[in-house]
Amino acid sequence: MRKVTDCREYPSETKCALALSGEPEEVDRATSDLAISVHGHADGQEIREQIGAGLRDEPTQLA
Repeated sequence: MRKVTDCREYPSETKCALALSGEPEEVDRATSDLAISVHGHADGQEIREQIGAGLRDEPTQLA
């Protein structure tokens, strides 16, 4: 199941509006990189756990 995260759902000084979706490992890695490089979070287990807990299943698209 694809996962999704949306920066607009979290308070941010950068006002980031990026949304990411994909396989869980891809979204987790990309979101961690974004949190560190753009949002200024320190790299570490705590931020990675928060990100993993915040991933949601991508809604099913109806044709």
